[in-house]
Amino acid sequence: MSLEIRPVTAADQSAWLPLWQGYQQFYKTEISAATSAVTWQRFLDPAEPMHAAIAWQDGEPVGVVHWIFHRSCWTVGDYCYLQDLFVAQQLRGSGVGRKLIEHVYAQAAAAGASRVHWLTHETNTDAMQLYDRIADRPGFVQYRKLF
Repeated sequence: MSLEIRPVTAADQSAWLPLWQGYQQFYKTEISAATSAVTWQRFLDPAEPMHAAIAWQDGEPVGVVHWIFHRSCWTVGDYCYLQDLFVAQQLRGSGVGRKLIEHVYAQAAAAGASRVHWLTHETNTDAMQLYDRIADRPGFVQYRKLF
């Protein structure tokens, strides 16, 4: 069993899309095909602050992570927002999620970011068991208004 995590390339769209759709199904949401197409193009554009990597196990795509670098008023270095993390259901709890997060940690450190942060839904208790072991929970509550 060999796990490889690497940045997406243009050739990976057919591997990425089912993972992206699986993520949406997990959160019971649907993102339009048009938005997904723009998102995919952003990952491939080196001028964009958006990035993606796929976890491959024995040549099969088994997980995906997306992250975005952004400025902060609190630090000179950028922050890194881990926006989306998804592991195929049959491999949850196997360490793939942790490896994907560690991949983002390494990318953020290499870019000089001063923090990696992310959100999860309060009902995602399985994932939170991992998150509580590898990061701090600062206690902030998210508010939002959609337009």
